[in-house]
Amino acid sequence: MGGGRLGSKLALDLISDGHHVNLIEIDDVACNDVALKVNATVICGDGTSRTVLENAQINDADIFVAATGDDNANLMASLLAREYQLEKIVARVNDRQHEKVFVDNDMVDTICPETIEAGYLEKLVLKPDIADLYVIDHGEAEILEIEVTSDDLVGKSIEDLSPTDDYIICGCYQNGADKLTICQPEMVLKYGDRISILVKRDAMKDVLRKFT
Repeated sequence: MGGGRLGSKLALDLISDGHHVNLIEIDDVACNDVALKVNATVICGDGTSRTVLENAQINDADIFVAATGDDNANLMASLLAREYQLEKIVARVNDRQHEKVFVDNDMVDTICPETIEAGYLEKLVLKPDIADLYVIDHGEAEILEIEVTSDDLVGKSIEDLSPTDDYIICGCYQNGADKLTICQPEMVLKYGDRISILVKRDAMKDVLRKFT
């Protein structure tokens, strides 16, 4: 929901990754503009309406994203979306003072829009195994924190996986500990460990595929 800069860019990113997207936009002019840019079904209507949500096939959806610039609309649409038992709901929060309301209603909320971008939102939508993400060096690299759950990772040593020219595993929270351990080559990953990975931006998709 939301065909502005953030919503339309997110839709383009998801479609380029092979996902099917239906987009809801309330403004007629913006609706026409986004329909020309995005290869998606575009519904002109109010996403806080059950009828509009169902016209956008929310019954068949896995994920709902409320990405408008209106916190009230994002919250209301997200609350309605909860009735459809989706795998994930993501709501954009534009005013930090409203963040607690979203958290109290069990929303998956993003931080304020001046510090987010569509690529981050795409990761939040598609990669629930990422515990956190930090952008550094003006977006040229990112630090991901990922829980080890893949059989391809459990039992592997750090030197089996890292470093490469694209990423390095730099830290690990082992055995549920709250204290970060700097990774050593001989350290062996166990199920449930949380690892911190420094990744070049251009290698992000490959690294996410490998580690999640």
